[in-house]
Amino acid sequence: MKKEIKAFFKNHPSLKVKSKEIAKHFGIVEEYAYSELKSVLYKLTEEGYLEKQGKRYSLSSFGSEKLIGQLQIIGEGGYGFVVLKDQTYKTDVFISGKNLGTAFDGDVVHVNLLSKKHGKNIEGQIIEIIERKQNEIVGRLEKSKSFYFVVPDNKKIHRDIYVSSEFLNGSKVGDKVVVGKIEWKSPDLNPEGQITDVLGKAGSYDAEIASIAREFGLSYKFSDKVLKQAESISEKIHDAEIKNRLDLRDAITFTIDPEDAKDFDDAVSVESLPNGNYQVGIHIADVSHYVTEDSPVYKEALNRATSVYLVGKVIPMLPENLSNVICSLVPNKDRLTFSVLVEMTPLAKIVSYEIKKTIINSKRRFTYEEVQQIIEKGNGDLKDKILLLNDLAKKLRAKRIKKGSINFFSPEVVFILDKNGIPVEIKIKEVRESNNLIEEMMLLANQIVAGHLKPKKNNLPLPFVYRIHDLPDKEKIIEFSRFVKSLGYSFDPNSANKSKQFQELLESCKGTEEEAVVNEVAIRSMAKAVYSTNNIGHYGLGFKDYTHFTSPIRRFPDLIVHKIIFNYLQNNQEKNFSVEELDEICNHSSVQERNAVNAERLSVKLKQIEYLKGKVGTEFHGVVSGITNFGIFIELSQNLAEGLIRYKDLEDDYYTFDEKNYAITGKRTGRRIRLGDKINVKLVRVDNEKREIDFTLLD
Repeated sequence: MKKEIKAFFKNHPSLKVKSKEIAKHFGIVEEYAYSELKSVLYKLTEEGYLEKQGKRYSLSSFGSEKLIGQLQIIGEGGYGFVVLKDQTYKTDVFISGKNLGTAFDGDVVHVNLLSKKHGKNIEGQIIEIIERKQNEIVGRLEKSKSFYFVVPDNKKIHRDIYVSSEFLNGSKVGDKVVVGKIEWKSPDLNPEGQITDVLGKAGSYDAEIASIAREFGLSYKFSDKVLKQAESISEKIHDAEIKNRLDLRDAITFTIDPEDAKDFDDAVSVESLPNGNYQVGIHIADVSHYVTEDSPVYKEALNRATSVYLVGKVIPMLPENLSNVICSLVPNKDRLTFSVLVEMTPLAKIVSYEIKKTIINSKRRFTYEEVQQIIEKGNGDLKDKILLLNDLAKKLRAKRIKKGSINFFSPEVVFILDKNGIPVEIKIKEVRESNNLIEEMMLLANQIVAGHLKPKKNNLPLPFVYRIHDLPDKEKIIEFSRFVKSLGYSFDPNSANKSKQFQELLESCKGTEEEAVVNEVAIRSMAKAVYSTNNIGHYGLGFKDYTHFTSPIRRFPDLIVHKIIFNYLQNNQEKNFSVEELDEICNHSSVQERNAVNAERLSVKLKQIEYLKGKVGTEFHGVVSGITNFGIFIELSQNLAEGLIRYKDLEDDYYTFDEKNYAITGKRTGRRIRLGDKINVKLVRVDNEKREIDFTLLD
């Protein structure tokens, strides 16, 4: 009956009928059959296949369209949700393990709705794979008695992949491999594939780096064609090019970067002006001069969209001859730059600015540590210029915060690796005045460049790439407010000036052990910053106009911004990109940025796991960083590694999960453990394969 009723409404999509009229159509007269009909109508309404208005039933938008979306597998649970392509639907479709069919995480799939619900979500079944997200999967080659199989690194891929001995491609058991040409015809059988690449021995440093890159779809080798073009580019700068630029080679410019930096794409300068003001120079490597559109290097840079900074290894956006040599602002070498020259008062008020193509010769390469020493002791090379820039940076920062900019704090770790890439020490990176000095100068340049292209009255806006950050979601802000209240802080979710509240809250918990957790939850409550042609401003920074201009060696949007700005300054708007072209670049760059961030996080996590492997049984101090229905997550204060205490390992009591208050409560003792609590733990298990760290509670 259910199939017949679905077919009836499918054939009459605009019909609105009462149950008695449907019964008449099917010739139903018996009372029991009519009751069954009403029951089926009720179920189809619950599923979302039908809609009911008054006493009349009609086909809903769910029932009338082919439901297509992207599958997201949840953890290693073997179940997931399909996020529907059509955003008019306000719900995702829950897919249980038995209804996943032959779908992998990330696949675009066709879903059939079932007659039951899962919580707030309608439940469905995958009936067709529209598009595979991954054509290749990275994993470790293993062998049972009679066959070979690959165990995927990505634990969301919950089935091993069988490989026939004829398709091993020279790989050996225990190797990290790439399996491609994957076929999966039935959920009753495992997928089958062929080894397309051997990355090395599982656990070796190079193999793990290549594995992470492959897992996130990141290109980590340049083609011969790209390398050949990059090598053909000469370091020599012709006189004709110098004549077209503002020559700043005699000016005292210098770079400030991390100690282990390989490429230097920004330099700064400061000069006193006769009127008592200062001219601050922010000089950015002119990558756009060397990377011409439609060239192999340009196409590869667009494809990569960003450099990726894995632990101990950079996967660059540009080949080394460009990123580390020709475009890098190394000391005592003439380099082509794109400069923002800003006149400002001693109080850091901007009087005027110029954006020009320039040539510089950096006089000194500073590390952050060296500059910090000069700031603290007042002695050292170029101390007057550094102290002046630092003073102006502090004033710019104070103004920015006063206007509503939020300074989130996300602690980062630095690994000390031995010659084999094995971590021997983990330090927490310090953010000090020297870091803030450069950050403020880059923020200033990015803001000025974005504002420069802002349309004047009655002018049409020029297609441009902005870095935008939307307003936070209201429900997430309410959740955040509840969370900080549980820690003893206050945050009014209905306040008109939420950004100021955020900043005050972050200041009040600065230096406390829960600082990192509060910052992390605050960041999660925010929208994600992305690239867009639609300038809605940057909420987190409190800027109406913002772009990325200052890192063209490692970010493709910055390279495009350089090209747009130059065309604008030269009145060559006809050479500019269309909105459609820039939209494509923005969307692709935003996706690649997320992939890079996820790869970098995984790289850090794997190195933390490797570091802790030999420390099972050691006691640590940490903070509760997450509470779920299966356990509590602990972030170690010493090295920021995160692990789990499972409820079954909490032997002192039976704990219940209090989702509303971010806590668990002991049934017998009444003991409460909350998000942000300080806690002492013992490391009991480190699992490389599953990428897991397990603790037990000490006190």
